This record gives sequence, C-alpha cells and structure tokens, in this order.
Amino acid sequence: MTTAPAARAPILSGLAGVQHGFFGRKGGVSAGIYDSLNCGPGSKDVPEAVRENRARVARTLGAAHLLSLYQLHGIDVIAVREPWENGANRPRCDAMVTDRPGLALGTLAADCAPILFADAEAGVIGAAHAGWRGALAGVAEATVAAMERLGAKRHRIRAALGPTITQASYEVGAEFPAPFLAEQRDNARFFAAGAKPGKHQFDLPGYILSRLARIGIAAEWIGHDTCAAQDSYFSYRRTTLAGGGDYGRNVSAIMLER
Repeated sequence: MTTAPAARAPILSGLAGVQHGFFGRKGGVSAGIYDSLNCGPGSKDVPEAVRENRARVARTLGAAHLLSLYQLHGIDVIAVREPWENGANRPRCDAMVTDRPGLALGTLAADCAPILFADAEAGVIGAAHAGWRGALAGVAEATVAAMERLGAKRHRIRAALGPTITQASYEVGAEFPAPFLAEQRDNARFFAAGAKPGKHQFDLPGYILSRLARIGIAAEWIGHDTCAAQDSYFSYRRTTLAGGGDYGRNVSAIMLER
C-alpha cells in the first residue's frame, strides 16, 4: 500500500516504541496548488484527496489513526484517549498528548513550527503547533506539563522542531519585537535588521529552542525552511507574497507503537 516520504529528527529516531515523521508536499494525490500531499482538512482541497493523503501518512507510521486539531494559535492541550473524526468537530486547541499506542498525533503547519515530544521510557508523547503567538504564550511548556501529568519525566523528554519558516524568510514589522522583549530582554538576539527600514527578521525556531532549553528539555530543529523550499513544503507566507489564496498544509506526526 502507498506510503509517503518523511524527514526524521535524529533526537527522536531510534527511541524504543516511538515512530515519527515530518511530511512535506510530496507523495500525495492532490492537484493544483495542493500538489500533492496536502493533509489539511480545513483547506479547500478535494476532501477525498485529503483523506487519501492522510491515510498515506498513517500507513507510513503504522498508525491506526492520524489525528489533528482545529488549531487556534493558543496554548490549550488535550490528553487523547480515543480517536475522533478529522472534520469540523475536531478539538479546538493547539497541542495534544497521549499514552495510548496506535494513535498518531499530528500537527498541521505551513510556516508555523510543529513540535514533536517523546518520553520513550514512560510511553508518553506529544505534538504541538507553535506559531509566534503560541510560542510566546507558552504552548511548548504547556505540552510538557501535560505530558508530566501522564507520567513523563522532564529530564527524559526529547523534542524535535519540524519544518518551519526561518529568519531569512520571516520579515516582521517594527512593532513585532516588543512583546518578546517584554518577556525577556535577551530575546533581542532572535531579531536581525530587515532589508527595509523599520523591518526585522525573526528567528522563530531559535526562539522556540531557547524556551525549551529554559525548562530543561533536550531539543533540536531539523533545519528545513518551509517558505524557501517551494518544491518540498507548503508555505502560507510564500502564498501570501505571491498574491494570496488557499494553500496546502504540511503534517508532522508522532506515535507510540502498538
């Protein structure tokens, strides 16, 4: 049966009983602007194509179910005990954790950072969607706390950031750094001067890694820029710069083996 290609993070690879993957736009059946592995049920793609794409991702991981959320750029986390239909009634939050095998926790993104977490010894995993709002508000820390409530230990948790927009591609306005500097003055290191007056370039993966390090989580970023890598990943910003319209969604997922 057809599967889909995925990138993998060394920090999560080889963990006993854990499967994961960062999936881009290759290996699916969608056409046009969604070519080809669009996994976003909230897009305007043909629903049957999205379902087949998601089935390919699930088969790649050996998952009974690939779950994803109605993401809101917040910090709410749910503990997953059973699967749901990935339609309009999917949970409205940005992160989930589980200790149940066979359930692939998926996070959708098209420039925001997908973060996958695992404590292999405890058999607890998590997945979070972290745009700048969620990262600043603490979605990564909230996910770690939810994993601890299921029995994970912070010193054992490993985390990987998947494909996301990088500093070179992420131009922001003059007002953007203020809330980050209010949170911690040292966050100035995540901003560089933009090409245009009053603009900045923001390092989203660097900022998220610093937040994880602050709470004692070993983490790494796989180093793929969604905006720059047009052939490999969907990107909201690239679509916006080209004139707007709908766009595909990349999925990143993690699962405990059955």
